[in-house]
This record gives sequence, structure tokens and C-alpha cells, in this order.
Amino acid sequence: MITIIGSINLDLIASVERLPAPGETVLGDDFKTAPGGKGANQALAAARAGAQVRMVGAVGKDAFAVEALACLKDGKVDLTGIVETHAATGTALILVAASGENTIAVVPGANASVLPGDTAKAFQAKGGIVLLQLEIPLTTVEAALHAARKAQCVAILNTAPFRAEAAPFLAKADYVVANETEFDLYADALKLGGSGREARMRAFAKQTGRTIIVTLGAEGVLAATTDTFLTVPALKVTPVDTVGAGDTFCGYLAAGLSQKMSLEDALRRAAVAGSLACLKPGAQPAIPLASEVDAVLSPT
Repeated sequence: MITIIGSINLDLIASVERLPAPGETVLGDDFKTAPGGKGANQALAAARAGAQVRMVGAVGKDAFAVEALACLKDGKVDLTGIVETHAATGTALILVAASGENTIAVVPGANASVLPGDTAKAFQAKGGIVLLQLEIPLTTVEAALHAARKAQCVAILNTAPFRAEAAPFLAKADYVVANETEFDLYADALKLGGSGREARMRAFAKQTGRTIIVTLGAEGVLAATTDTFLTVPALKVTPVDTVGAGDTFCGYLAAGLSQKMSLEDALRRAAVAGSLACLKPGAQPAIPLASEVDAVLSPT
């Protein structure tokens, strides 16, 4: 079982020719809504990768909640860990440029109501995998990491969005997943020694005994364990929309580890899934099925 403790949003997505500069207004040419939130995205990705998944989070008592949970319901994700609050369902305001690049503003809403006591729903049995991100209160994330250790669960922490206050507890996760920008910022905050990203990743793994994974977008993925450094290429694609690619990667990585794949094989499968997620608009609608990913990895 993979338990995701995290955010649930409704994404409000506008397509524009290019992203506006500060203070600039640009005209859009399309608008749509789609279920999102890093936690929910990763839960759906893990489910589509073939894993059993439980989601722990919060939504509002509003119309947005129904749409925000629709894909998770269709994906057979266990939603018994989700509570309703008086706060509005979380939203993400997304601008997507014709190049596929995006900017995102997140309004937490009900996600701010996911409190340390709610994490009890994640640890009803020992073992399994817990996947976390930083769109819920950091006190909740830290408490969940501590509880995961006591429950003998493997903890994966996705460090998005960057929050400097999270740096002190990154080492409580078994696997830390960051994009290149996030890792560089955390490396500075942690004062990691070494010259260059690889050296600093090795330093993190050596000092903490944990595995650090850094995603590089089209350039693939790097991973440092206490005794190994891995480089995994990305699938070459022409992106339509990069929203949700990182979440797809995290969900597929958790599924691969839960299925007892080697770290390298789990990274390779997750990297392909993340690349395929760039071929369609939206976050959850673009997450590929396991059959689509495996067809790329083992073409007939």
C-alpha cells in the first residue's frame, strides 16, 4: 500500500502564447479546469502505475471538491482518509505558454487544514510506503515523517514547492526527490560541501544516509545513494504541457519501489512516465497508464 499525505486542488488553467512579464497582461486563448494538487496528482500516478493507493488530505464543502476528487475516484484510490472542512477547496492558478512552460500560483484553502493528527489515518498498519510533498503544513509533513519511521514505512519526500523551513527535516525521509532548482536551494540552505551538483548530492547522501534524487526535466534524472550514483535519461518528447510531469514521476517512483523494483529500474520507469505526461494538457488527465509506459520501456 502507498499512502499519499498531501494537497488536493482544482486547477484553473489558462493557455497563453507566452508567459507575461511582471506587471504585464497577456491575452489567453483557452481556459479549462482539471483536478490537481501535488498530493492528488501523485496518488493518481501511483494508482495508474498499478499500486494500491490511499489518499490523506482535505477538501472544502463546495462544488470544486467534487471535480477535484473525480479522477481519484475513477482511479480507485482509497479516499477514506480525506476530510471535508469549512475552508474552500485548494486551487492552483496556472498559465501555460505555447512552449509548454508554465507558471503556477497555489491557494492552499482546505489543504492548510491537514494537521499532524490527521496522519494517523496513514499508519493503520506497519510497512508500506508514504509519499509526501510540501503543499500542506510543514508541521504535518514532519510529524508524518516521524510516524513513518515508527511504523516501519519507507518515506519519500518530494520537496516541492521549495520551502526553506523544510531543510532541517529532509534527512528524515528515506528518499528525497527534488528538481534541480529546489536541490540547489536546499544544498545552499544545508551548506553542503563540494563543487557541482553531483558532489553536493553525494555529500547529502553521505551525511544523511539517505537517497537524494534530482530531476532535470528533459535531461533526465540523477540519484545519489550512500554508495552509488545513477544517471537515467529522459524520454525525448516535444512537450505540450509540463504541468504534473514531476508529480507523475514521484507517483511512478513510489509504485516502482512498492513493487520491489531496483532503484535504477524504478527511476527509469518514472522518468518515462514523467516524459509521457508532457504530451497532453493538464496534470491528472495527462498522467499515463502503466500500459503506455511499459510499451515504451519494452516495445514489441
